[in-house]
Parts: sequence; C-alpha cells; structure tokens
Amino acid sequence: MNAQRFTSQNVRRLGLLCAAWTLLAAGAIPSRAVASEDVGEARCRRKPTIVLVHGAFADTSSWAAVTPRLQRQGYTVYAFANPLRSILGDAEYLRYFLGTLTGPIVLVGHSYGGATITTAATGNPNVKSLVYIAAYALDDGETITEANALGGGHSELSEHLILRPLPGSGTSDADAYVDPAFFQELFAADIPDTDAAVAAASQRPAAVSVFDEPSGPPAWKTLPSWYLVAHDDNAIPPVAERFMARRAHAHTFEIRSSHVAMLSHPDVVTQLIVKAAGCR
Repeated sequence: MNAQRFTSQNVRRLGLLCAAWTLLAAGAIPSRAVASEDVGEARCRRKPTIVLVHGAFADTSSWAAVTPRLQRQGYTVYAFANPLRSILGDAEYLRYFLGTLTGPIVLVGHSYGGATITTAATGNPNVKSLVYIAAYALDDGETITEANALGGGHSELSEHLILRPLPGSGTSDADAYVDPAFFQELFAADIPDTDAAVAAASQRPAAVSVFDEPSGPPAWKTLPSWYLVAHDDNAIPPVAERFMARRAHAHTFEIRSSHVAMLSHPDVVTQLIVKAAGCR
C-alpha cells in the first residue's frame, strides 16, 4: 500500500465531512451522499479505549502531547508503563493489563513499544486495531536487531549506548541508555533543545537482551494496522519502517519527522490514531 501524507487537503476533507453530516441532519442533502461514511460514524459513537505504549529509552511522558488531544475528543486513554525488560515478558505484562479493560481497544506502540503490542494483542478479541508510530512490527521469531536491517537498513543506535549493571543479571545482561551526547541527533532532532535534554536525562533504560530476543506470533497478521513512517528517523531506519509497514499490509503514512513523531507532530499522530479507531 502506498504511503499517504497528512496535508491541508486531508484536514479540509475532515471539515467537509462534518459539514455534510450537518446538512444531512437538516434534510439538505440525500442520505446516500454520505452513506459510505455511515459505518465509520457509528463506530465513532462507540469510541474504543486507546492504550499508548512507549518505547525504549523513554517513559509514559512520551505521550504527554497526544493524550490530552485524544481525551478532548472523548476517548478513554491509558499510557501504559512498559517495563523494557523482555519482549515476551513485557507483552505478557501488557496482556494482563488489557485483560482488565472492557470493550474495544486500539493499541498504539512507539519504537520498541511496537514489538510489545505486536505480541500482546495476539488472541485478544477486544483489540480492534494496531497503530505503529515509527515502531517495530516484528514477525514471528524476528529480533529488533534483525528488523533494523530490513530493506537494507542500518541503525547507529547500538554504537551510542551506555551500559550499566542490571541487578540480578550478573554479566549476562545490562541496562542500556542512549549516550546523552547523541540523544537529540538519534531520537529527537526536531524538538526544542531543552525538551530533548530533559528527555535524555530522564530516559528509562532497556535491558540489552531485548534487542536480540525473538518476538512471538504477530497480531498484525489478523488485525488491521496503521503505520506512521518517520522519514528523518535516525534510530530505526526509515527503509526498515517502510518494509515492516508493507509486510503488515498497514495503512501507511509518512511525514518528515524524527523518531519521536508523537512529540514533534502530535496532531498528525492523533489524527492517525483516530483513523484507526474508526472516527475519521
């Protein structure tokens, strides 16, 4: 599926659609003119719960700009605290959390959070769609290291990690942080310097072992998916993002953004999530 771009034309289309429904209610236009939007409108009245899952070297504050935008549109939103310890373990933790929710769910993952939602959603009938924001949509048995090379990609991230002891792991594992000197360049080139410095200072570490841990059966094989490719991503190669989006048959959009599109382009990310929720 060809990537699409959010433009002023898209925004105008959303406005025109709202106007069409107003005219329809007044009897000014025949119902068949908007019949194609009827199903989506019905789904809008049954808004799903949105669960946002952050990636490695980050925390729930990654979603601080997107969460209020979704809440203002009437969505119940949870920013899930991803442990960043193990792909399968983190997915299991998320799976248990999702089990406490009722009704339809839209799962949104950024970066490593994509790997988490990919496995956690498998077999859960309440999850209706997946949204990947510059994220790993891994295949069964695939690792993050392998995914970075998809389409001929190469990530420099592993070359700029600082490792610190991980209690209880001995010498078999470690906590990984992005070197603050390279954080903005790799992660957040298009947000203000002060914000990038705060994010670098407050990053949560990921266990080194997660990068070479095979993923489980992917939910994108059975669920509709949406994917936002970050054209200027220096953490996950954009060519790898496009490869994963195509493989998942995702509704794909691409913007000029760094790795943290939800911080630098929160309106676009919010629009994409709303699309995945069925409320266009």
